[in-house]
Amino acid sequence: MADTMRASVLTAPSTIEMQERPVPTPGPDEVLVQVGSVGVCGSDVHYYKHGRIADMVVEGPLVLGHEVGGTVVGVGADVPGDRVGQRVALEPQRPCRRCRQCKTGHLNLCPDMEFFATPPIDGAFCDFVTVPADFAHPVPDSLSDAAVGLLEPLSVGIWANQKAGTTAGSRVFITGGGPIGALAGMAARAMGATEIIVSDPVESRRRRVTELTGARTVDPRDDGFDPATLEADIFLECAGPTVALLDGIKAVRPGGTIVLVGNGEDEVTLPIREIQNREVVLTGVFRYVDTWPRAIGLAAGKQVDLDALVTATFPLEEVEAALTSDDDPMSMKSVVVVNGAR
Repeated sequence: MADTMRASVLTAPSTIEMQERPVPTPGPDEVLVQVGSVGVCGSDVHYYKHGRIADMVVEGPLVLGHEVGGTVVGVGADVPGDRVGQRVALEPQRPCRRCRQCKTGHLNLCPDMEFFATPPIDGAFCDFVTVPADFAHPVPDSLSDAAVGLLEPLSVGIWANQKAGTTAGSRVFITGGGPIGALAGMAARAMGATEIIVSDPVESRRRRVTELTGARTVDPRDDGFDPATLEADIFLECAGPTVALLDGIKAVRPGGTIVLVGNGEDEVTLPIREIQNREVVLTGVFRYVDTWPRAIGLAAGKQVDLDALVTATFPLEEVEAALTSDDDPMSMKSVVVVNGAR
């Protein structure tokens, strides 16, 4: 194995450079993974364009990309050697495992979390990465490299539905027909929801999300759309704009559940009396906990089709094009192919 590798590095807002960097060495509890493919996330795009997300600020060179699949090519001293050669999906986080949040099962809320492509932690738009061995999840050969990487955003959709209590017979309303909204709908369908309604102003996204989830779609700008008539059991807000959140609050039935998934405004004015008097539960999600086994099972069992999400692929040398591909309204999910494809 060579001593150096390629890395696509964000050096300033809207500036990507290809660099040669040392191949990382796995720690005792880690595996070294040759990256196969990496999905492009909205957070990658935001860091690329703006250099920050809320209080997470890029203050130095940063490798983006956290939706990762690859192959184990090396192991640390405490990891069995037979893991070499395994195809794996990477859970792109390293919690401390010692704080109260970690010990009570809320590792996603660990205050000392190190997460791929979140400043100052580098991500996976490069040839090799290291991760804790137990966060490199073996996957079956039936899954494509692209699908293996997209288990990460599927995990967001699964976690949102688990928080919401989606079950057999649920009626789910989703605002936002982009990748996360689509994956939330796919997860909802796989978890038993019998009716899914997705709101998005872009016709091509409404059409695509119907193909992916079987959802009924609505244009929120349509004068005939009244969210209060939906009486949804669950509302998953995956769009971000405040108007989408307010529509969803009207759409959920008394006693229903609202889960905030998308990145919205830091502060908004809410109809508190309406939420209180109808005993609506409102919560948020931040990443996920223990979702990979379920995500792998759903994808391997063909209950979700992750390959159907992919609308464009790019080589590592064209990360910048991948990061700007969502400017096309027909785009759903772009994937960077780093080393081969299967």
